[in-house]
Amino acid sequence: GGAKTAVKGAVAAQIAGRVISIKVSAGQAVARGDLLLILEAMKMENEIKAPADGVVKEITVAEGGRVAEGDTLIVIE
Repeated sequence: GGAKTAVKGAVAAQIAGRVISIKVSAGQAVARGDLLLILEAMKMENEIKAPADGVVKEITVAEGGRVAEGDTLIVIE
């Protein structure tokens, strides 16, 4: 296990890949299960969904950007 301290409300990448589509914007209210973004990994599209209700505080990635496993994608509070 990594010693990375997770930001409260941070949605982290479960797998390394490339952000192909961001479906929310900062300040937007989301409900648990809402689609936040789509991450392409190993030729497959992975839907990243909101783990809880909240408001999108920050989007820390951009479309077309590469992410590593454990990277924060979006912060919800």
